[in-house]
Amino acid sequence: MEGNGIKNVETGGENVDLRLAILSRGPRLYSTRRLVEEAEKRGLNAYVADPMKFSLFVADGRIDVLHNGEPFNFDAVIPRIGHSITKHGVAVLRHLEQLGIWTANTGAGILQSRDKLHASQILARNRIPVPRTTYVRDIIDVETAVDFVGGLPVVIKVTQGTQGQGVFLRHSLREAGNLVQGLLLTGRAVLIQEYIAESHGKDIRALVVGDRVVASMRRRARGREFRSNYHLNGTVEKVDLPREYEEAACRAARVLGLHIAGVDLLEAKDGPLVLEVNSSPGLEGIEKASGENIAGAIIDYVTSETAFSEVDLDQLLRTVPGAGVLSLQIRNHPSLVGQQLEHLFNSSSEIPVFALSRDNSLLWNPSPEIQLRYEDVLICYGELTELRASLRQAVLDVPMKALDTPASEESNA
Repeated sequence: MEGNGIKNVETGGENVDLRLAILSRGPRLYSTRRLVEEAEKRGLNAYVADPMKFSLFVADGRIDVLHNGEPFNFDAVIPRIGHSITKHGVAVLRHLEQLGIWTANTGAGILQSRDKLHASQILARNRIPVPRTTYVRDIIDVETAVDFVGGLPVVIKVTQGTQGQGVFLRHSLREAGNLVQGLLLTGRAVLIQEYIAESHGKDIRALVVGDRVVASMRRRARGREFRSNYHLNGTVEKVDLPREYEEAACRAARVLGLHIAGVDLLEAKDGPLVLEVNSSPGLEGIEKASGENIAGAIIDYVTSETAFSEVDLDQLLRTVPGAGVLSLQIRNHPSLVGQQLEHLFNSSSEIPVFALSRDNSLLWNPSPEIQLRYEDVLICYGELTELRASLRQAVLDVPMKALDTPASEESNA
């Protein structure tokens, strides 16, 4: 791969020799061109690599990769992987991750965001507001699903789709049933979703880079079209996001494992609802609407973050033979609510909890005196056989200990 054009970049007071590649099938596409332009302004000659031209090799104790038959020697990658090549693109990205190459978005994050059902499950579990949604596998479930999401009209969509494709609005039960039946017969996975009347024909796209929203726009549909996508000839305008909308967008990208994302938000009566999260957001519409240099913000983020690699903690800890991570969800064991952490385990042994998940944050090495709440999740590390036995015993013993614990203690947690 001649002409990588590796140049010295000044970033945060440090000289960084950064070899940057952009995974994209379309070097002439607006988003790819803008990233290349902004990289060049910063002294980088970004290499555009077609994801379909990689060869991946796995052998005993090592892995390797070639692009166009030559070694792929780069430090950082910005993936721009289209929906049509998701499976192959993610396979390439995971291979690069195993080689220690920094990636702006991970393969796992891309897969999670592109499955609308899976994304909704993760968002809802993390208390991020989403429209009410049901997964339908049989025509007989349609009426129940419509009732669950609040009645007609309803939005019907397939779990895999982009740029508004596979999204429909239906106003009668008969129309909804016929559409669902047709989609199921073609092998599609179908979602029935709540219709937000006050947000008809419009939504907000927030562009998240790192932990902040760098630009946002409101998209409006034309005519009778209810889908507001820019690629469907919708109009766009700059919008100043309220703080709660920014927080929802950033949290949605974070829990799905994305550093660069386009988060689509509906403006509901009670606040923002996260509709969808796009791992390869187009830059043209939002740069023109907002006037912001989003491509530059992405390149700046990449050059500042490549010195740090994220770690799959569970995978890392499992490299120790017999050791691993287990979690205990307090909601599954109501008798533990209000109990102090130290009372769960044998006082003669070390408490195996190294983190407690509470209110969208992690408490590392929590105090033994901390009292457990219904939504808490204990994260424990240790030798797995002993750890399972210790947690099992804690769950069995606490009902007896709870007899001596005033119920009012929970309110003091």
